[in-house]
Amino acid sequence: MLILSVYYFVPLISVSCGLWVFVSKRKHLLNTLLSLEFIMLSVFWFMSIHLSNLGHEGYFVLFFLTLAACEGALGLALLVSVVRTHGNDCFSSFGVLQC
Repeated sequence: MLILSVYYFVPLISVSCGLWVFVSKRKHLLNTLLSLEFIMLSVFWFMSIHLSNLGHEGYFVLFFLTLAACEGALGLALLVSVVRTHGNDCFSSFGVLQC
């Protein structure tokens, strides 16, 4: 029973660490994208543990992993676009209303 609670506890700590980095370290776009990917992988880890303990199939987890990969590709495309237009990925180098 203790091992089962540790399996649930570690991904939740990972999600909270990823959220903390996402909220606090907002200087570069790449840092925020990496923290989002870390959050998605932690949620994937938690869902796979939870669904395997319930005895369900992993089709929903694979669908979630596919969406996470698409989100990562979209984030990298956005990063490349920002670097090409502004020269770097610092949030302080461009304004919100500037395109």
